[in-house]
Amino acid sequence: MIRVLFVCHGNICRSPMAEFIMKDLVEKKGLSSQFEIASAATSREEIGNPIHDGTKQKLDELGIKNYGKKRARQMTKSDYQEYDYLIGMDQYNIRNMLRILGGDPDHKVYRFLEFTNNPRDIADPWYTGDFEQTYTDIVQGCEGFLNDLKQKDGSVAKYL
Repeated sequence: MIRVLFVCHGNICRSPMAEFIMKDLVEKKGLSSQFEIASAATSREEIGNPIHDGTKQKLDELGIKNYGKKRARQMTKSDYQEYDYLIGMDQYNIRNMLRILGGDPDHKVYRFLEFTNNPRDIADPWYTGDFEQTYTDIVQGCEGFLNDLKQKDGSVAKYL
């Protein structure tokens, strides 16, 4: 089982978009049983709130409808033991993740687009309003992450 936690500031835009796009990708590849995928926030600002309407709209366009019960939650220190990969959307998220976790001794914390040929932050659509660019970046991150797993993990490599 490969356990992945996507993290952004509020857990209403980027990280839930990544969570549900990744779930959709692994389901289409017949790998759902090999993954546990979730998302969380570094802040407490949106705890309990549903995902942002812009993220809902993009997921709806893609035919991804299983996000309905998703509510924002804050990342906790115990998530470090629960997940193999803790993936932040930008440097600010990484800094806050490391503060919450108290460090990264097992090297489980990554910035999402570090798995691509163009490592950079994913801009927060809460501020930019550009959910389409966020989607494009997240798909790149998902594909890069799966390619990275393909090279590292023989058990999933044959399916990717």
